[in-house]
Amino acid sequence: MSLRRTPLYDTHREAGARLVEFAGWEMPVQYDGIIAEHTMVRERAGLFDVSHMGQVEVRGTGAMERLQWMTANDVSAISDGHAQYNLLLRTDGGIVDDVIVYRHAQDRFLVCVNASNRETDVAHMQEHAGGAEVIDRSDELALLALQGPLATELLAQVAGRDLAAIPSFGFVESELAGRECLLARTGYTGEDGWEVYCPADSGPEIWALLLGRGEAHGVGPAGLGARDTLRLEAALPLYGHELDLDTSPYEARLGWVVHLDKGDFIAAEALARHEREGPRRRLVGIEVPKGGVPRQGYTVRSDGKDVGALTSGTKSPTLGKGIALGYVEPQVARVGTEVAIAIRSREVSARIVRLPFYRRSA
Repeated sequence: MSLRRTPLYDTHREAGARLVEFAGWEMPVQYDGIIAEHTMVRERAGLFDVSHMGQVEVRGTGAMERLQWMTANDVSAISDGHAQYNLLLRTDGGIVDDVIVYRHAQDRFLVCVNASNRETDVAHMQEHAGGAEVIDRSDELALLALQGPLATELLAQVAGRDLAAIPSFGFVESELAGRECLLARTGYTGEDGWEVYCPADSGPEIWALLLGRGEAHGVGPAGLGARDTLRLEAALPLYGHELDLDTSPYEARLGWVVHLDKGDFIAAEALARHEREGPRRRLVGIEVPKGGVPRQGYTVRSDGKDVGALTSGTKSPTLGKGIALGYVEPQVARVGTEVAIAIRSREVSARIVRLPFYRRSA
């Protein structure tokens, strides 16, 4: 089966990006190198093409109530012009996807979903939509992410308006290159930043405008390789790694997303039970000071016994040491606990640490 391509595919090829398969898409993994792009985002800003993500509109009578039913968080708490991190759930409390919900009005929402789950999410949302409309707008839109300390200043210059007062997880509708776009102060890197939802055919022009404005400041394109190391330093979960259908929010350190007090919803009974019983495993951060690079699938050991496995791992470009996320048995999940990681044929010393690994300065 042929791979899907974003509206910026030709742009990436012309820029010399290394393209790889990701979730059924042909995507840029790097341009000048993962570490260079990672550092660029931490110190200045970088521009990502994330148009492979899905965008689903939920609108019409009962839109808010139906989203409230199918998710963990309290959708009624979102005001117009604001967004919310949320989880689509099954009746047993399993995570269908982690999503961002943007509220335009009580009867109109935009839900950003993971690329690998787009069709599954749309079908799930349509199944539980009641009288609301669920419309997959993914092919109509491009999605660009400008992330880093300079992101707000640069986007404001291109948009021709002050964006400094927009709060985190706030959004505005504004013209870029003569086209109406949604500018959201959201992202997946641990830095301040913006995601730009724009008509698909205007994606390459807006990409060029943003890079042109940032070039003098050392701002350039960044690929999925840097996106992954950035999100891991910030301890942000990735569906298919930290999250899946067999994982409860309480296991994944996402109990803060669950609002059992909002009334009946699709997984209310199951999650109330999970909260009472406590998690069978816990997602933790693990630091490997020396001796190897932790990777997904490596076994976590304690006192000679297997107690868990890593879900994501890398050598942190910012911290200069191995970092990983993984699930372990509750009795070894305490911060400071010494463990070992089985890296190939040897065990390497590691410890459970407080998350996130990296937090940006104010």
